[in-house]
Amino acid sequence: MITRLDAPLKVTGQAKYGADHHFPGMAYGYVVLSTIAHGEIEAMDFSAAREAPGVLGVYSPFDPLEMRTATSPLFGETWVPLQDKEVTYYGQPIGFVVAETFEQARDAASLVNVAYRALPAKTSLMDGLATAEDAPPARDGAPPSLEVLADGVESIEDAFAASPVVVEATYVTATQNHAAMEPHSAVAVWDDGELTVYSGNQASDLQAVELASALGLELTAVHCVNPFVGGAFGGKGRTSAPAFLAAATARALNRPVKAALTREQVFTATAGRAATVQTMKLGAERDGTLVALSHDSWCSTDTARSFVEPTSHGTSREWYATQNLAISQKIVPLNIPPTTFMRAPGEAPGSFALESAIDELAVALNMDPIELRIRNNSTAPPGKDLQWSSKHLDECFRIGAQRFGWAHRPPGTRTDGDWLVGMGVATAMFPALRFPATAGITLRADDTADVAMSGADPGTGLLTVLALVGAESLDIPADRITPRLGDSAFPSGGLSGGSTATASAGTAIMIAAVKAIDELVALAADPGAPFEGHEVTYADGKVFADGRSMTFGELLRAVGRETLEVTGSSAPGEELTKHSFSSWGAQFCEVRVHKLTREARVSRMLGVFDSGRIINDKAARSQIMGGMIWGVSAALHEGLEIEASGRLANGDFASYLLPVNADIPEVDVHFVEYPDTLHNAVGARGLGEIGTVGMAAAVANAVYNATGTRVRHIPITIEDLLED
Repeated sequence: MITRLDAPLKVTGQAKYGADHHFPGMAYGYVVLSTIAHGEIEAMDFSAAREAPGVLGVYSPFDPLEMRTATSPLFGETWVPLQDKEVTYYGQPIGFVVAETFEQARDAASLVNVAYRALPAKTSLMDGLATAEDAPPARDGAPPSLEVLADGVESIEDAFAASPVVVEATYVTATQNHAAMEPHSAVAVWDDGELTVYSGNQASDLQAVELASALGLELTAVHCVNPFVGGAFGGKGRTSAPAFLAAATARALNRPVKAALTREQVFTATAGRAATVQTMKLGAERDGTLVALSHDSWCSTDTARSFVEPTSHGTSREWYATQNLAISQKIVPLNIPPTTFMRAPGEAPGSFALESAIDELAVALNMDPIELRIRNNSTAPPGKDLQWSSKHLDECFRIGAQRFGWAHRPPGTRTDGDWLVGMGVATAMFPALRFPATAGITLRADDTADVAMSGADPGTGLLTVLALVGAESLDIPADRITPRLGDSAFPSGGLSGGSTATASAGTAIMIAAVKAIDELVALAADPGAPFEGHEVTYADGKVFADGRSMTFGELLRAVGRETLEVTGSSAPGEELTKHSFSSWGAQFCEVRVHKLTREARVSRMLGVFDSGRIINDKAARSQIMGGMIWGVSAALHEGLEIEASGRLANGDFASYLLPVNADIPEVDVHFVEYPDTLHNAVGARGLGEIGTVGMAAAVANAVYNATGTRVRHIPITIEDLLED
């Protein structure tokens, strides 16, 4: 049984990440960051830095590198550093110092003096709510505001007026940073006009497109390599500042250059999750049937409006079978670091508001919150005719309630010594998506096979999935498959994001395998081949005909070939016109709050998920456990504090709180397996991100059950639970 192919390399330190690559004559770069949030750079004095020991070059908007704005089909424009003098956030890359050693570059960078023309900065989401803008249309073209009303209902206000029970509240979520273990970094090497970049990224082929665009190169002249990525989760989808800067300076200096952000720089010189404010209003019959739901959302974004955190469109638009629905999404542009995709963008913070509000409605109805959710279980997104391809959320709740002991949950406070104990629950949902992907299969004369694509494995287990799906599709043992990822020279494997990798890659592998087998069968019957003129079949890695069999390796050797190579491609298509697709889950949480100190601790968690077929159980559990822990982190620990000046008050690992082992005593995961072949031929749906969704709300709901205090913002602190 194969578990994680990459595990031995990682735990023994043999896995080489981007910054682990070294070349003779390599120079080192250090990024200079702005110290104002808004304004213009009037001058940069590099005189002392140029005279510092070991310095090879200094670069800024006044001494620019040869680059331009990068573009790609998926992301559009990507910001490239040092191209103009405008400063839009505190900690923006504005300079680059290159020296013989990292220490020399760092010390020289500290000698750079910058003169600014400072302008007023907007850094508060709350202060900007009154002047918020409508968000641009959603990725599916949906407008920022939309309504679905039952026949005869004139407005959402009328629907609420007709609802016997109404709850309304506002919920707030904090700004977050991905805080990946591997800081953003790159090593760039030029050879005869061609560039190779080693850098952790979620799609090597997309990074190659952006670098070629920024540097004015043909795509064939750029080679990007990222076989191992130390965490990404949306934060390494676009090409990073170190990769652009290393590539351009390596060309200027004609020597390899390594650039890596420090841990503190990662918090500003990259992108993170937006803060949100969300107003929820629910109207219901006394039996719990939803009559009306409105969800108005505001999120922070940078001044370039580079990303929208779609909290209302990512949750309330689809989760429950409400008769009347009104949602809106607005943005508040601020002088803050860029916002971007981050583990369940929209669904993670959006579920905190929606699932907290559902819990408040259950309290108002004096109804079990699981019963309320099942009563309003949807068969299709509200206002859409396309039913869910497969949905077993009710089973997730039933199994979870039994495993977690939900029947023993008291309606009020339960005590255990000095601790108040409560249970909370929430729904999890994440759309099942696929990206276009191409996989290459190479059959070899030694009876092994390579399965290759350019996609990345940022710790998700995709490398192992390639081996398992490849082995199943070729009908050979998995230990005869060599999976290859993270190289732009491989067939385009798509972005490792959106919980799409297994469905996208797996389907492409299955198509490639069929082509490989068809070519083998034809090859075996060719003139001069061992089975010339016979009808040939394939199974168990062998070709059969005329009562004889040969392994595919024996066949290749017999016809004088070392390899047989094919590619297979897949993309979402006709299925999108027939069904809606999503993964589902039920999140359970037990929280203990100390009577005297008001410290809140999660004591146990359970997640039960319906994500289609599970390809690798160990990797799947690891993904879900990590997501659930991330949800606890959002609920009780994680939040960036942005000062009025735009400076991050806690932009480092010393003060940006994250859970440790002592904070996470027990995590239980259960899968309800129903392969969804309407979604893709593999039957798998995304599960990487759904583990995060709903968990923060389950924690907050458990805190309420334990203490009777409803906290409507995260992270929840001791001060929130102090008794008046």
